[in-house]
Amino acid sequence: MRKNIFLTLPLIFWFAASNAQQPLDYVNPLVGTDSDHDLSNGNTYPAVALPWGMNFWSPQTAKNGYGWLYAYDSDKIVGLKQTHQASVWIKDYGAFSILPITGTVKLDEQKRASFFSHKQEISRPDYYRVFLADYNVWAEVTPTERAAQFQFTYPQSNESSILIDAFDMGSYVKVIPEENKVIGYSCNNKGGVPENFKNYFVIYFDKKIEEALTWDNSIMYSGRLENKGNHVGAVLKFKTKAGEKVRMRVASSFISPEQAELNLKREVGEDSFDVTRKKASAIWNKELSRIEVEGGTEAEKINFYTALYRILLFPRKFYEINSKNEIVHYSPYNGKVLPGYMFTDNGFWDTFRAVFPFFTVMYRELDGQIMEGLVNAYKESGWLPEWASPGHRDCMIGSNSASIIASSYLKGIKNYDINTLYEAVLKNSENEGPMKSVGRYGVKYYNELGYIPYDVQVDENAARTLEYAYDDFCIMKLAKALNKPQSDIDKFGKRAYNYKNLFDPSVNFMRGKNKDGSFQSPFRADKWGDAFTEGNAWHYTWSVFHDPQGLINLMGGNDKFVNKLDSVFIAPPTFDYSYYGGQIHEITEMLIAGMGQYAHGNQPIQHMIYLYNYAGTPWKAQQHAREVMDILYKPTPDGLCGDEDNGQTSAWYVFSALGFYPVCPSAPDYAMGSPLFTKMTLHFENNAVFTIKANNNNKSNIYIDKATLNGKTYSKNFLLHDDIMKGGTLELEMKATPNKTRGINKEDFPYSLSTEGK
Repeated sequence: MRKNIFLTLPLIFWFAASNAQQPLDYVNPLVGTDSDHDLSNGNTYPAVALPWGMNFWSPQTAKNGYGWLYAYDSDKIVGLKQTHQASVWIKDYGAFSILPITGTVKLDEQKRASFFSHKQEISRPDYYRVFLADYNVWAEVTPTERAAQFQFTYPQSNESSILIDAFDMGSYVKVIPEENKVIGYSCNNKGGVPENFKNYFVIYFDKKIEEALTWDNSIMYSGRLENKGNHVGAVLKFKTKAGEKVRMRVASSFISPEQAELNLKREVGEDSFDVTRKKASAIWNKELSRIEVEGGTEAEKINFYTALYRILLFPRKFYEINSKNEIVHYSPYNGKVLPGYMFTDNGFWDTFRAVFPFFTVMYRELDGQIMEGLVNAYKESGWLPEWASPGHRDCMIGSNSASIIASSYLKGIKNYDINTLYEAVLKNSENEGPMKSVGRYGVKYYNELGYIPYDVQVDENAARTLEYAYDDFCIMKLAKALNKPQSDIDKFGKRAYNYKNLFDPSVNFMRGKNKDGSFQSPFRADKWGDAFTEGNAWHYTWSVFHDPQGLINLMGGNDKFVNKLDSVFIAPPTFDYSYYGGQIHEITEMLIAGMGQYAHGNQPIQHMIYLYNYAGTPWKAQQHAREVMDILYKPTPDGLCGDEDNGQTSAWYVFSALGFYPVCPSAPDYAMGSPLFTKMTLHFENNAVFTIKANNNNKSNIYIDKATLNGKTYSKNFLLHDDIMKGGTLELEMKATPNKTRGINKEDFPYSLSTEGK
């Protein structure tokens, strides 16, 4: 009962805030925070951060090291934590926390935790405020990219303190009382770092430290101002008057203590807390205002701008600016400090689908910098990252770096060393890496047979085959654009059709295939895992991003293809979890969605709705897109439908709300859906403006009856990337009944490899 009451509070708060007319005021970072191991409603935490910032801050309700660092149904806060966590499953690194307290100092994280209430909590990207009830202290934080300011309002007390927890796995603190300063570092991580990895931090206080002590594990050392060990921290004590504010400035660096000082000086300097907050607010409003939406409900605007906020958090900037104003980075691959860009905290298996395509439209300069970072990652490690946090991590499948590289270059972003990246994707296509997620696991089977067999020691083989085939399409298109040898173009063009090797017409599904050419038996389309990754044949059968027409042909034509698409939503939500030995959270999320076998909470099927456009039934894409937006996205702590995954689930929403989606990121077009608002205005970096008007749009009028593009009748089920980027106006007339004569001709269908040049 208590939990259900609290779930209504953020919605009420943000409705009240929305009158400010600034997009930032619609963002609710608490959306998705009502999650746990068994059920993900987002698996998010309220990140107080700047877009793509090197450091985030978050209230911490869980014990140190636990992936669900903030849970909405918790009632105690352990500390305010600097976090770099990109996924609850990957977990954190370089974390440390701060907690203002009064009275007796307690080191144990559970004993020191303070009760708090969402009634006295404000969560925004640019600002967080909470009342720590056990200590009668108000805590506030506002961010920069690599630093932050804190403000603590104390009661009258002779025992006011600030506790610094540098976490375990190796940490260091030193108190310098004469400068009201603490320096230190944190080494905690869950892998993917060199031996010399450290997150160096520096903290300044605007109040004189009257007494200082350090601690090691559970022992406090009075008078010892320096401590190094597995798990150390510091406590700074002082007296306060009622209502006295103590300000704290914090910065960190992965390079050195001196660089941490420089980051603080450059990003905070002598600014007041309020000035830093105003700067953070201005940065967020500038980025969020690149897309203006009009019409729609308050809840839809909250959903939209909260989703946009989530897209703009990752990948994280892992570079810094040195004393010579040069861009440099600590390499999470070889441990050296090197020139140039570096980004991290991203799983391309998730984000190649919609996050990076979004960048190629709205954040092209950033996308080019990320590509430069990939060049550096390849040079420093010998491999392209597929899941970096901060270095290579063994998570998920595929070599989907090929997709984000090809998509970037093919869409005209070229300010980086594409030849080195082409070399890197070629290496991926022929080699297994140092771990399963890097290079291509099972590549020798794939290259020799055209698929990875089910009966060999390569897990999730069918999913890998399907993703490799798409990645080979990307390499083929990139090879053409770079005028590479015809032999490269032919080889990867042939491999792009390898998806056909797994289609079994007798069951009308993709299916594991044995080395001798026989199909996996017994076969259950609803068996999760096994031949697939976090999904089943109902989901992965559609993983032919680059050639829906080829898949239509395999299924026997448009009618049978559409019937198969329809069946996903009406099939009973049965499942077989025997591969996992238990019901994984993705299965649960499919069940509670009430949409048959459609599992929007995980990525493999998220593009499937838009495939109706390729078979002459665009109105069905419009219907289902609106249905998913309406049902599975809410402005509440349980408002998402699965793992948020570095912005991918949010990117689906943002694209879908705009009315188009990148089914194939390396294709020149976007499949159309049903826009959510009456008017959407996209402001591009080249100063062009693309406007989408959806006349008469509302909850009932979800179907496109007529369309014009720049004043000319437009019958197609897709938008060309180049047409969008040039700027212009797409005007739609929306109705409550579908127009079944529009978008039904072959020339109106989006791109498919099988129809290229026909």
